[in-house]
Amino acid sequence: MVPAGGDAGVIAFGIALASLLIWLVLFVARDGFWQTAERDSMPLEGAAQEHDKTKEVDDVSRWMPALTGESRWPSVVAIVPARDEAEVIAQSIGGLAAQDYPGDFRILLVDDSSSDGTAEIARAAGGERVDIITGAALASGWTGKLWAVSQGIAAAGITPDYLLLTDADIAHAPDTLRTLVARAVEEDRVLVTLMARLRCESLAERALIPAFVWFFQMLYPFAAVNRRGSGRGAAAGGVMLVERSALQAAGGIAAVRAALIDDCAFGALMKTQGAIWLGLTDRAVSIRRYDTWDSVAAMISRSAYAQLNYSPILLAGTTLGLAITYLAPPLLAIVGEGPVRMTALAAWAVMALAFQPMLRFYRRSPFWGPALPLIATFYAGCTLLSAWQHVRGRGGMWKGRVQAARHEESSTS
Repeated sequence: MVPAGGDAGVIAFGIALASLLIWLVLFVARDGFWQTAERDSMPLEGAAQEHDKTKEVDDVSRWMPALTGESRWPSVVAIVPARDEAEVIAQSIGGLAAQDYPGDFRILLVDDSSSDGTAEIARAAGGERVDIITGAALASGWTGKLWAVSQGIAAAGITPDYLLLTDADIAHAPDTLRTLVARAVEEDRVLVTLMARLRCESLAERALIPAFVWFFQMLYPFAAVNRRGSGRGAAAGGVMLVERSALQAAGGIAAVRAALIDDCAFGALMKTQGAIWLGLTDRAVSIRRYDTWDSVAAMISRSAYAQLNYSPILLAGTTLGLAITYLAPPLLAIVGEGPVRMTALAAWAVMALAFQPMLRFYRRSPFWGPALPLIATFYAGCTLLSAWQHVRGRGGMWKGRVQAARHEESSTS
């Protein structure tokens, strides 16, 4: 036990108090990131005043009386980069092909050297609405996904008003595109992006996936991202509807060609061109499986060290910060006495409380809230693993490609 008095007690109390203050600041002064309030089911800006804007609606497009005729809806081309996605591509392309969209809409799938029949399955699932592009060999200075996306954008040409950049593992509800376009047009947003609901079925997914989205919101509070004229730019790479002319004015996809965390780099790029919007959704669902702890760890470690700009100093500081913020409260609550224990318990309680809205969104038990310190420890371990993989020249591994090394080379050239 750590006694309340003496040097050890003073140090322990200082750590517990620091953790509590961190959590209070995060709770009240981080744009309410933890509330999960930014969702695509909320009414659009400018909706009729007689409606309660705090309530969700099932069909956002009904808030847009201006878009009633087929000629009034902008043209859209969906671009889907795919590399060995036979397991998921039929459901993804099938959902896109079934979009209930009144305007002109077509799908371009860029087959990035698949060896499992991805293109054939996609063609069968999408029918006449999908065109297949055979991707060229990866160009120097590009990550694999963005190189495929760039070829799709080139093939789309200058005709479409909007481009829907979406991953091959996303299943879309029939009204997803109408919802995206409605918000982009009515709210004058150059980018509308959705954080797809991630699969959360296996034990590893139930334990770790809600926290993945929650940590993302902590880094990039959606309310700040959506604020006009200020706040950080960010996006969720699974679903991004971008105004084609604004993307061209920003320098095109080539402006972020080497970014390992390409969605956030893309969001920051587009915020230089106008307002953007990022929110949670039930309409777009990730169907990629992360059934094991190892598979979740691989997903996290692929880009964790890139988030720290490959800096050993930032890595050390982040590890220490995570220990004080997440691990200290439960440890000091167990081994501390008096004010140390009470302060640590208060920090732990605020932490667990802040996690509850995300747990409700993912329909998970509230008892995962007190387990957040253990979950954060797992993420810290994945961050250290990410750094180790980078040192070994294996950073950013995805589909057999080491993308972090490519990122580093292009940034120093």
